[in-house]
Amino acid sequence: MDNTAIHEGDYVLFILNERKNFLVKVNRNERFHTHKGYIDLNDVIGKEYGSLVKTSKNIEFVLAKPTIADFIKKIQRKTQIIYQKDAAYILFIANVASGKNVVEIGTGSGALTAALAYYVKPTGHVYTYDINLDFLELAKRNIEKIGLSEYVTFKNKNPIEGIDEKDMDATIIDIGNPWDVIKPAFNSLKNSGILVCFCPTINQVEKICSVLKENSFRDIHGIELIEREYQVEAGKIRPRTLMIGHTGYIVYGRKSFS
Repeated sequence: MDNTAIHEGDYVLFILNERKNFLVKVNRNERFHTHKGYIDLNDVIGKEYGSLVKTSKNIEFVLAKPTIADFIKKIQRKTQIIYQKDAAYILFIANVASGKNVVEIGTGSGALTAALAYYVKPTGHVYTYDINLDFLELAKRNIEKIGLSEYVTFKNKNPIEGIDEKDMDATIIDIGNPWDVIKPAFNSLKNSGILVCFCPTINQVEKICSVLKENSFRDIHGIELIEREYQVEAGKIRPRTLMIGHTGYIVYGRKSFS
């Protein structure tokens, strides 16, 4: 199938400007309505990604092929999701790549789950745990929409009672009491496997670092990432007034023998 052309059933990112875009599934005989007029989706089918389309009010939209980041921005959510700046760093330091097997503790709405699944495919797998069945069901729908279901196993189980998987490459923890799952995570990881915790408060960082050291984790680090976007209009280059400041702290370390 031609990946440069838009087919019925494909998702398309309709871009008006750098601040306004819409993720739309292209269904035949339907219209996409916006405040700038509507677009007949029949006219989109067969066009190439990157081309332009005009609304009924003669306003141009760019037809872009969605990235995993675009899908994650638009997912349904019942919980706060991990920001892209933090998710990207977590993927990097946890060495998440095709063929890796990863445990996630705290599925939430499935945003990080989707990123993990996207990068471990096609030969790796993500095992994600959450004690809240409603969160898991929502995450399942989000992952299915993105087309990553075959790379994720959802578990409605308290990981404090044990993690089923062994010899895992990495474990990512995003719950309020991460210290309670450090021992199960240690038993689940392969030797020198990476453990990453996302902690909203500095009190959590202090406690989790102590517990990691007590449980034979080494090379422990704690960081915070700040993101500032720039206005990129010619002659008006400057930092934007609003920025993404504190979102959380990332603590990570490696499994070792005591």
